[in-house]
Amino acid sequence: MNVKLNKSDYALLAIYYGVSVLMTIYEYTNQNEDLIEYLLDIPSFVIVDISVICMFLYWLLPDYVLNNKKYFQFTFWALLVLILAGFWEDAVGFYSGGGDWNKFPWGYQQVINYISNTAQSIGLPFGLLLAKKYYENQIMFSTIKEKQKENELKLLRSQISPHFLFNNLNTLDALIDSDTTKAKEYINRLSLIYRYLIQTKDSEVMELTEELNLAENYIFLIKTRFGNDYDFIITKNVSLDDKFVPTGAIQTLLENVAKHNRAQHGKVVKATLTIDEDWLTITNTKSTIKHNKNSLGTGLKNLEYRYQLLSDKKPEIMDTLEGFTVKIPIIKLSEES
Repeated sequence: MNVKLNKSDYALLAIYYGVSVLMTIYEYTNQNEDLIEYLLDIPSFVIVDISVICMFLYWLLPDYVLNNKKYFQFTFWALLVLILAGFWEDAVGFYSGGGDWNKFPWGYQQVINYISNTAQSIGLPFGLLLAKKYYENQIMFSTIKEKQKENELKLLRSQISPHFLFNNLNTLDALIDSDTTKAKEYINRLSLIYRYLIQTKDSEVMELTEELNLAENYIFLIKTRFGNDYDFIITKNVSLDDKFVPTGAIQTLLENVAKHNRAQHGKVVKATLTIDEDWLTITNTKSTIKHNKNSLGTGLKNLEYRYQLLSDKKPEIMDTLEGFTVKIPIIKLSEES
């Protein structure tokens, strides 16, 4: 569940505390309170309440409830935050009211009052935010699931599309007449790709080693079909253990390179696939051929939607005059669980 504040959340807080401030000013006016109480009590009340709410949303809930299920630690820190906030508000009110510090209330009952007063103060706005977040997340998950089904069908169709098959059959036909040994290797690589696609069609993620095997077979098909137009380099900077990516993700990135770039005037399209601890990066030089930007965006959007379900990170895209780079997060199931 995403509990971070967005623009509409800030607007909700602004409206709520705007009304609260006006009501407090009206109450203070009727009670003929001193100016110092207006200047200290009201800002302190707003700042402390919003600070406590943000601490729950950005620290306590994510770190101790939503992700790690550490309820004892959550209870301890939550009570401590409520006590400190209550103490601060009580101290500010005592000071603005001109109280004698020798008579400042202490003791167990006062601590209970701190917890109770702070909880009551933030209860309504915090509850409204949580209800709003729950509703927004339900809508988002519903939309993502529908989009995922749609994109999975598109992904499967693109992976075993007739165009992919026909292009490879044409290449194979030419090889049979010119190089039977290479034709046999081509058939073997093509069969490995189709076997992999069929075996993994129901898998959300696959081991990076398996995806790289698919990538090497796919690169073989590209280089056989286009000759020396493309130069692919795979660099592994780290161990591949416990590293996963969405099934077919690397193939999608390689397809983008081959689909949207062509060697021109003897200039080879160079693509480098680099694997680091947390990211898989593919960078390619760009050609000047025109391509359908919408189709490129759809493929990358497909990955973004899938990553929303699988990770809290998303792909990063950098498009410059010299080259095009896509970084996709590496998923570690040991951390996700």
